[in-house]
Amino acid sequence: RGTRVQPTEDRLRAIPLFSDLNEDDLARLATWFTVEEAGEGTRLTPEGASGYRFFVITEGTAEVRQHHEPIATLGPGEFFGEMAIMGDGRRVADVVATSPMTLFAMFGTEFREMEATLPAVAARITETLQERLPTS
Repeated sequence: RGTRVQPTEDRLRAIPLFSDLNEDDLARLATWFTVEEAGEGTRLTPEGASGYRFFVITEGTAEVRQHHEPIATLGPGEFFGEMAIMGDGRRVADVVATSPMTLFAMFGTEFREMEATLPAVAARITETLQERLPTS
């Protein structure tokens, strides 16, 4: 799957989530991610499965589906996978590539390190997570 290719600092800086980080923080962040490719139709996260990875889309698009129904479309600069890592560990939706994709992927252990060392990034992820949660 993912070769141990790390994203460049410039590619990370182009992502809104990381755009205000300094060189040192971008360099650290780059060591936590791998670059992965996915073909159209690839199910990146299966709903209900355990989730250990966080993804940032750099190229391509994906559809988010709950119970096989589309609920959102994601594109470059957007991320997914945080709900399982920050929640109960289960994927709350399928995410399926709707075009060829390039993604930055990070395991939960690195995600926890990112939360601890880059609190501003963690706060933005938490804010997005809160927006994505269903209101009841």
